[in-house]
Amino acid sequence: MNFNANTGSRSIGRKVKRVSDVNAMGYNPYAQPPPTFQPNEGNLNSSNYAYSPGPVGYPNQGVPPQQAYPSPNEMPPNFNPSNPYMNAPSQTQIGNVFTQPIVQDMAFQYGQQLASTGKTMIKQGLEQYVAVSRLKYYFAVDTKYVMSKLGLLFFPFIHSDWSIKYEQDGNPVQPRFEINAPDLYIPTMAYFTYVLMAGLVLGMQQRFTPEQIVMQASSALAWCIVELAVYSCTLYITNIQTSLRTLDLLAYSGYKFIGIIASIVVSLLAGRTGYYATLIYVSLALAFFLVRSLKAQVLQERQAQYYGEAPTGGNKRRLYFLLFVAVTQPALSWWLSFHLLKSTSISATTAT
Repeated sequence: MNFNANTGSRSIGRKVKRVSDVNAMGYNPYAQPPPTFQPNEGNLNSSNYAYSPGPVGYPNQGVPPQQAYPSPNEMPPNFNPSNPYMNAPSQTQIGNVFTQPIVQDMAFQYGQQLASTGKTMIKQGLEQYVAVSRLKYYFAVDTKYVMSKLGLLFFPFIHSDWSIKYEQDGNPVQPRFEINAPDLYIPTMAYFTYVLMAGLVLGMQQRFTPEQIVMQASSALAWCIVELAVYSCTLYITNIQTSLRTLDLLAYSGYKFIGIIASIVVSLLAGRTGYYATLIYVSLALAFFLVRSLKAQVLQERQAQYYGEAPTGGNKRRLYFLLFVAVTQPALSWWLSFHLLKSTSISATTAT
């Protein structure tokens, strides 16, 4: 008969409790302490640590210390193993990236693409209001043309051929190849020169202020816009069909600043008498120039036939329009320059 000591402690009629999951009781046969890393004696900053393998499933289990952690030669400069937040790349290292040739090439290509896109957008925006290709025509000039045009404005009486040549496609020849073609380069430069001369005269009269310069520039520009609108409305109301464009009228009306500048310069040397003598001459020259230039386009028989009109139809209205332009330009020349003469003559008298 076998004797079992455990049977005596069991109570009769009570079943033994069986546990199928030993982990539920807090038992883990694989639990081991985490790996410990102990520095060598005398060098706390050294990377030569004692390695203890971790349990099964630990990330560095089975990896030698020299592979799990880089050697001192492989570590970046200023590496501090005790503070990982101090090991981030410095600003010097980040700045060195932008000095690489490939990064510079990428930045250069991106800048070119961005500039090309902006240029295209600006060109499309301008094309909605002003044809850039047509505007380039009025600035297609060279030095020879500018000198010849200035001589024609001051001495139009000796010029004989006032016709404008056209290309095979019907467009007029560029100004640098045709002295009779209108341009916007000379009127634009003359306008800015007029503003500078007005500032010089006001400074000599002790009346110079920034507000006066702005007033002179805005007043001259406003008169140019007003006369351009008046000419356009006159052509529309009188039903005069011409080959003149709006920019053509703007160019012809801007030539008066050449005579204004000449009158102001002479007034500084010869006073009021020199001013009026010069103004009368340049006004007559400008009127003669405008009549002969516009006559080739307004009274041209070829244009009348192109629009289906008789060659002699409406010539009286066209002639009145030419006279109207020839009279208003000298009047505006006097209006934009006479107020700069008052104090000049007074200062000249005081100096004598």
